[in-house]
Order: sequence, then structure tokens, then C-alpha cells
Amino acid sequence: MMKKFWVFLSLVLFMGAAFAGPINMTYEDGIYHIVLTGDKIMKQIEFVSSPSLITNKEAHNKSASLLTINAGFFDPVNQKSISYIVNDTQTVEDPIFNENLMNNPIMRLNLQKILNRSEFRIMDCDGKLKYEIAPHNSKVDFLCSIITSAQGGPQLVPNLRLEEEFFIVKDAEGNVIRETASVLHKTPRTIVGIKTNKGKQEMHIFIVTNEHPMDIYEARDLCLKYELDNAMAFDGGSSTSLNYKKINVVSNEEGGGTGRALKSFMIVKEK
Repeated sequence: MMKKFWVFLSLVLFMGAAFAGPINMTYEDGIYHIVLTGDKIMKQIEFVSSPSLITNKEAHNKSASLLTINAGFFDPVNQKSISYIVNDTQTVEDPIFNENLMNNPIMRLNLQKILNRSEFRIMDCDGKLKYEIAPHNSKVDFLCSIITSAQGGPQLVPNLRLEEEFFIVKDAEGNVIRETASVLHKTPRTIVGIKTNKGKQEMHIFIVTNEHPMDIYEARDLCLKYELDNAMAFDGGSSTSLNYKKINVVSNEEGGGTGRALKSFMIVKEK
């Protein structure tokens, strides 16, 4: 296992300098940091879903993408999404059609919070593309439309929305009595964020691996360290996955080391 880790580390250190540009990746202390810069790269990003669960690497190869990460939450039992996914302006995954979600009495009581979790959007605003992180039910600005998006949560920056998005529940004394997605435990995490640099938006991605697992507060602090304007989490834990060039990051050894089978992905297509 350690041998495999050092091979990956060597590849990343080599490639970090070699591929500076629209996709710039660095690795430090168990965390991959990817920055997507420039207006053109926005046109290459899509959020996609699979009819059946497949691994991140399978999605990467199937789409022939440059880069692939895991995205929204899903139910591994019925293989249906718990997150909204939009592709080419069309809603391709809608959690209200997930009967396991709708029939769960606890989830149903908190359904509005779940359905309004944060999502990462790529917007077309009068011919100009831009990134946005917002609750699902938030209004889209005038002259803007959502081209592609994926819901996850919770929002990390500017405000940590744990209770608002039903990731924790507290009793009357303020004690946490329910936790979802291991937000209070140290685990691998997939984080996406937006930063404005010299008037231009950048997309930042953090793949927090088993080498440096984080709870959600540490994930928030990581985003603040890099001065992100907005940030949110995607599905994490054993779902955390990354494929880029020869780099294949998985968070468990399911499928003989190929990683967990997943429902939705963010891909960066070839030009």
C-alpha cells in the first residue's frame, strides 16, 4: 500500500509542474488541490449521472474525460440519486423520484432541507459562463440559466450550513443527536469551491485522502486557508475519488482496489 502511495505521490509532484495551465494540480500532506482557470475550461465541465452504479475510473474512461471526480449523494440500495443533477440544461436526476428517500419517515420530515442542499452550478448569463454555489431552491439571476449542476452539501463557505441542510440535528440543549455523511468524523472528502482572482473566477477542487482525513470543520478551514469565496462538499468518505492522467485515487479497496461504485460525477471533457 505504501509503495502504491509513493508511486502516486511521485507522479503528482512531476505532473504538477508539467501541466500548469487550465488544470493545475498539486499534492501536499495527503490532499490533492486542483485549480481550473480560464473561461474556456468552463465549457468543458459537465455533471453527469449513470443509470447503474459505476466507479469513478469507469466514468472517466467512458467519457474520455481529462479529469473526473465523484459528485452527488446516492442510495446504494436502489441505485437512485439523493442529489439533483442537471446536464445540458435538463434535470437528469431528481431525488423526489427516489422512493427510499420519500418513504423514510425521518427523511420525509426533513425533506425540504434535503432537497434544498447546496449545489455547484455552471451558469450561462447572457452568453457569459460563470460558477455559482447556492441552495437548490435559490432563484437564478435574471438573464442566467443553469447549464449543468450537481447537488451535494453542506455549504462550507461563506457559512457552514449543517443544520439547514440536515447534516446534523440538535436537541433543545444544543447537543447533536443525529449526524449524516460523517460530517463530524475524520474521513476522506471531496470539496469544490470558487475563488475570484484578478477579476476572474477559478474553480478549486480538494480531494482529501485517507492520508489526511478531515471532519467538516477542518474541511471548512481548508477552504478559508485558500481564501475561497464559496465552497461546498460533495459526497465523501468511501465515495471520494479522482482520476486525472495516470492518477487514480480511491478511498477504499472495493472492487479489488477500483473503488466504490457511484452515481454521479463531474467530468472535464477534452476540448
